[in-house]
Amino acid sequence: MTRTPRCKLLLVLAVVLVIAGTGWGVGTLLRSPADEAAARKPPKPSLVTVAVERRRLVSTVVVSGTLEYGSPHPVSPAGVVGGGETAQRATRAPRRGTLAEGAVLMEVNGRPVFVFAGKVPMHRGIVAGAKGADVEQLQKALRRLGHRAPATGVFDPATAAAVTRFYAERGYEAQQPTLELRQQRDELRRAVRTAQDVLATERKALDQGRDVLPLKVKLAGARQDLTEAERALKSARAQELTTEDEAKIDAAESAVRAAEEKLLAARQEQTQATPTPTPSPADTRLSELRIDNAEAELAAARSALERVHEEAATARAARLTELARNVRVAREAVVTAEQTLRQARRLSPVKLKVANARADLAAARALLAEFERTYGTTVPPGEIVFLPRLPVRLHKAKIKAGELVDESVATVTGSTFVVAGSVDVAEAERLKTGLDASIETEAGKTVRGTVTSLGGRDAKGAVPVTITPASMKGLKRLAGAPVTVRVTIGATGREVLVVPAAAVVTAADGKARVQVETAPDQVKEVEVRTGLSADGAVEVTGDLDPGDLVVINSA
Repeated sequence: MTRTPRCKLLLVLAVVLVIAGTGWGVGTLLRSPADEAAARKPPKPSLVTVAVERRRLVSTVVVSGTLEYGSPHPVSPAGVVGGGETAQRATRAPRRGTLAEGAVLMEVNGRPVFVFAGKVPMHRGIVAGAKGADVEQLQKALRRLGHRAPATGVFDPATAAAVTRFYAERGYEAQQPTLELRQQRDELRRAVRTAQDVLATERKALDQGRDVLPLKVKLAGARQDLTEAERALKSARAQELTTEDEAKIDAAESAVRAAEEKLLAARQEQTQATPTPTPSPADTRLSELRIDNAEAELAAARSALERVHEEAATARAARLTELARNVRVAREAVVTAEQTLRQARRLSPVKLKVANARADLAAARALLAEFERTYGTTVPPGEIVFLPRLPVRLHKAKIKAGELVDESVATVTGSTFVVAGSVDVAEAERLKTGLDASIETEAGKTVRGTVTSLGGRDAKGAVPVTITPASMKGLKRLAGAPVTVRVTIGATGREVLVVPAAAVVTAADGKARVQVETAPDQVKEVEVRTGLSADGAVEVTGDLDPGDLVVINSA
């Protein structure tokens, strides 16, 4: 194909343009050393400024944590459940849910494990006669559940009866003595009876010995004499007069009455005689003589009666004295006979056997009393778990039915949510319980809360923090979810002037200042007083206005 002259001309022009462009490009890439030095000079210095603001400043500490049920507490029985020594195997595992006071946590070998409220942990089996704070704690729990029990701190029969009623109410039988314990008590009782029989046999042998039996008979006679002497003295004291004295007094009283009647008759005869105009002296004298004789006889009879009474009283006193002496003599005879018999028994060869038998009986009785002191209804150490507060929520069961009971069988928690988190030591020093907090979930929900506890530093140097929400509403489905908590540690309460913390410089005189831009690349220093700082900003007071530009960096 032949090319026209016009085409050739266009091709030449295109080549020229390509060569010219390539030369221009290479020329622009090549710089002289002077050009390179000029290009490397720093740009002209400029100021970095931020405007002064007026706003409310809030200082917070951020805690990252997990929303969970509060007060986790591991639960483990304090010992065996029931009275046997068989392997402790769960026959009913703990079930999730709410546990109120008196509820059954689980069953071991068919026996219940109850939960009660109390701060003293179960640490022993509670047996008859047991004393202590744990017993009083149990009694108070039974009273709260409506079972009459004293609050004495002593596991007495009344408390045992209350425990029996409580178990029956829950469908169980309170722990009674095992077959082994019953057999042991029977053996101890037989030992006491045997010791009693041996002592009686040895005493009989001692009393029937040649050196003791006559003295024992003599003592019996002395005691009989004493009994009779005391009976005679008692009878004499009860009897004022003897039969003989009563007869003498009756005769004397009859003589007095006869004399009184004779005197009365003489006086009546004198009064009733027919008076003569002139009675003869002989008649008058005879009448008076009769009266005088009758009065003398009456006086003599009365005197005789008094003597009889006096003699009777004297005889009674003498009689009582003699009988009292007889009683004293009889008592002395009894004491002497007892001393003689004791001495004979003490010196008798059989005495040692009696003493040994008596000691054996005392020892057997002491063993039986000690055994029976704790015999009866008991509460095995594993059948009650005391928890600091109830009700609680059984959060996690750590054992299944059929498994052997080891240590911890479950974990319980409170019924309210908390946020469990941690902060470093420096942040922890700014926190305290009671501070307000804002809990933010991943879904954007915000709930108010309060710092309720600060723990000690852990092995990693962090300090545990617990925040309790003010409301549980809408949180149950978020159990175990991560949350962010902002704890307010300070706030201005009103709008204040705020500048970046990097804008405040402390001069050599110890005063804080900021640089305020007055014109492009021109500044002036303004003295300020600082206040609350938060999120990289700080509250300031001084000759500043909102919108003023403060320098935070210069380049």
